[in-house]
Amino acid sequence: MTNQITTTWLGNMKFESTNPSGHNLFIDAGAENGGNDEGYRPKALMLSGLAGCAGLDVASLIKKMKLDVDTFKIEIEANLTEEHPKYYDKVEMNFHFYGNHLDEKKLQRAVDLSAETYCGVLEMFRQFAAVTIQTFYHKN
Repeated sequence: MTNQITTTWLGNMKFESTNPSGHNLFIDAGAENGGNDEGYRPKALMLSGLAGCAGLDVASLIKKMKLDVDTFKIEIEANLTEEHPKYYDKVEMNFHFYGNHLDEKKLQRAVDLSAETYCGVLEMFRQFAAVTIQTFYHKN
C-alpha cells in the first residue's frame, strides 16, 4: 500500500499539503525564517505524527481492553542536532494517563504493544534517533 500527498507552494514560505484522509494542512516558516507563521513546522509535524500514531494505537487498545481512562496525553521532547542537515537524534516520549481506576499493568501493555509492534512511525524514528518511552499515571 502506498500513500500519496501533494504539497503546493502558496507563495512566500507557505505550502498546502494534501492528505489521504482528505484533510489538508498548511506548512509555513516563522517570521525569523521569512515566513508568516501560518502553518506547521515540518520537523515538529513529524513529532505530531509520531504522537498521533502511538496515540491511535493506545486509544484502540484502551477500547479493546475496556480500560477505564479519563484521558491521556503524549508529550514528546526531541533533541535537534546542531549541524545541517539538522535532525532529531534523541526523542523522549512520555505517556500520561489520567483517571481514578487506572489499570497500570494493562496500560503499560498497550504502550508496549504500540512501541514494539504497531506504530510504524515509531519504527521509522528508530532508524535515526534514540527513542525512550516512559509512562506516568495520575489520579484525578
